[in-house]
Amino acid sequence: MSALFPALKARSDRPALRFGADTLTYEELARAAGALAPRLPAAGRVAVWATPTAETAVAVVAALLAGVPAVPLNPRVGERELAHILADSAPGTLLAGAGDELPAGLAAVPRTDVDVRAAGPLADEPSDPETPALIVYTSGTTGPPKGVVLSRRAIAASLDALADAWAWTDEDVLVHGLPLFHVHGLVLGVLGPLRRGGELRHLGGFSVEGVAKELGDGGGTMLFGVPTMYHRLAEALPHDPALVRSLTEARLLVSGSAALPVHDHERIRAATGRTVVERYGMTETLMLCSVGADPGSDPRPGSVGLPLGGVGLRLADEDGSVLGAAAYDGETVGEIQVRGPNLFTAYLNRPDATAAAFTEDGWFRTGDMAVREPDGYVRIVGRKATDLIKSGGYKIGAGEIENALLDHPGVREAAVTGEADPDLGERIVAWVVPADPAGPPGPAELADHVASLLAPHKRPREVRYLAALPRNDMGKVLKKALPGTGRA
Repeated sequence: MSALFPALKARSDRPALRFGADTLTYEELARAAGALAPRLPAAGRVAVWATPTAETAVAVVAALLAGVPAVPLNPRVGERELAHILADSAPGTLLAGAGDELPAGLAAVPRTDVDVRAAGPLADEPSDPETPALIVYTSGTTGPPKGVVLSRRAIAASLDALADAWAWTDEDVLVHGLPLFHVHGLVLGVLGPLRRGGELRHLGGFSVEGVAKELGDGGGTMLFGVPTMYHRLAEALPHDPALVRSLTEARLLVSGSAALPVHDHERIRAATGRTVVERYGMTETLMLCSVGADPGSDPRPGSVGLPLGGVGLRLADEDGSVLGAAAYDGETVGEIQVRGPNLFTAYLNRPDATAAAFTEDGWFRTGDMAVREPDGYVRIVGRKATDLIKSGGYKIGAGEIENALLDHPGVREAAVTGEADPDLGERIVAWVVPADPAGPPGPAELADHVASLLAPHKRPREVRYLAALPRNDMGKVLKKALPGTGRA
């Protein structure tokens, strides 16, 4: 297997990373990571206090150079979850910035401070593609978080497939403000540009002003974000000509980690003429689908496009039977199952969970529900555990109802769940944050709105109003946290 970061060997003065005032060229990154890497192999695994800083990037690159699995830690992690991750992964040391204040739960783990200005020789990277590179913990929505072991093979395969789909080169300058403890911000957002030999400009934290400054006139060519970020951009566009210009001049706008509402797609396209590209992946699979960046691709709001190169994707019915091409009608819902070189190796210390995650013929069960169009385009309709609603004999995806609700001018945010109903099996419940709390649209108005856009059996039977929807750090709605739902 070729090196993950061939540009490090060139040791050029080209910019590699910028975090606020900290800028590292490829030469400086090679020196800093080269100085840290020899101190790591005896540690077995290393935890990384994953703040949005150059120290985090240097720590992870050094671990990958040393062939030592890195365990990114969310700086906002709770005490109980942190204790579980430490007990499960047993890191030999913790990598952190010299000024980072750490919680008491990390006191027992030896600390190694990362110096981004250190200098050391750059050793050869591990040659075995199956060498574990990262252990990324899941969000733990259905139990304690599981450690997903990602190999060098999986990272390289996924990033190279994205490079093909997006024409991603060393000339691209990526802008984002994503956290660095998960796949989106770390693997795609840091390792992606480094593998290409391009540049990352991290905003520290997302801001509309930061995006406008770094894109367009600032030289940024690509923007990565999550739906919450794009929603804020869409809200600002009518009043911010500089932002309009910056988004218009960027080469590629990418949204991920959750579905981008069609309403925000349309607002951004109307203001800039640009269509936001959606991609689809998971911690266990890295990236699976995307719309391409070439002129012949067909971006469709609400669709995550086609499977990436090397990815096998199929839909399965509830009984496990595979849905054939005849079911690619844009309506038939099935669970996404995948295989390919981008998949994870195992759940750490969980052979039972690893085995249960795969079918007998070796396909990974994603738990995501989708429909496919006749030309193969994939549209996610929700999670099997929380978003598949069985009502009146129909299988309904919550996602399409949420998009329909968001198309109503009186709705700012929306989530949809199913609740037990003696007649229907499950009834559709809409959770709505109104645009005007003093004058929210009525339940009947919203039900009729959904029925007119989709079908009568997809209309909400009940509407509940909230001031805000509960969300995680990535902007995903936490449906189990909705009052009284109890859904996992």
